[in-house]
Amino acid sequence: MVRGLYTAWTGLYNEQKRLDVIANNIANAATTGYKQEGVTSQSFDDMLTIKIRDFSEGKQDRIIGSMSLGVKVGEVYTNHKQGPLRVTGNTYDLALDGEGFFQMKVTDAAGNDHIRYTRAGNFTITQEGYITDADGNHLQGESGDLQVPTDATIVFDTDGTVYANGEAIDKVVIVDFEDYNYLKKFADTMYEPVDGATQIEAAGALRQSCLEQSNVNVVQEMVQMIAITRAYEANQKVVQTMDSTLDQAVNSVGRV
Repeated sequence: MVRGLYTAWTGLYNEQKRLDVIANNIANAATTGYKQEGVTSQSFDDMLTIKIRDFSEGKQDRIIGSMSLGVKVGEVYTNHKQGPLRVTGNTYDLALDGEGFFQMKVTDAAGNDHIRYTRAGNFTITQEGYITDADGNHLQGESGDLQVPTDATIVFDTDGTVYANGEAIDKVVIVDFEDYNYLKKFADTMYEPVDGATQIEAAGALRQSCLEQSNVNVVQEMVQMIAITRAYEANQKVVQTMDSTLDQAVNSVGRV
């Protein structure tokens, strides 16, 4: 009976985690370069069930099968499928058509620099001519922090080459990875490779004055949210039933 309470609780916890992930997807449905996340579920290892010897079996133990003790979150994964491209007309809005990532230099609170990767290309230009994102992280070119003349006409070629008034001055670093499972996510749109990550040449083409939209399908997320809510309510009813049964056992049967 108490095992039933625990099993129902694992279901509640699992559905809550799935709901949190879906809520985050919906909240970032309009975030440039955001990639949908999902959650897998798996059962705990089955336990062997044995009927303890009693008079009905001649006081002999008997194996009657196996049972699961509940469900747990398997993993939270990222769907790296490309989102739709939207034309903005802004010079420093960049998008990748195909696989690949922009390389960014991120400075943390302690002043340490980290190289991270993103698909979010909503960049701006500083007074000094550096191309940065909304948080001030620097887009990387082959010569380091990408810097362009502020009074020139800037054109980005599909291979990442940057032209100022028709003259090539640098090239945007675009990289890709052999296996995205070796990318650790930071915030909503940043990634950092971990041990085992293999960097490869990117196949994507750079598109100027475009932004890649989130690949979240809001309708599908809402449908999943409804299904999760129903599963959560079912587990709640199990808990309530178990609680009522325990109450009867303690307060009614115990009086006899």
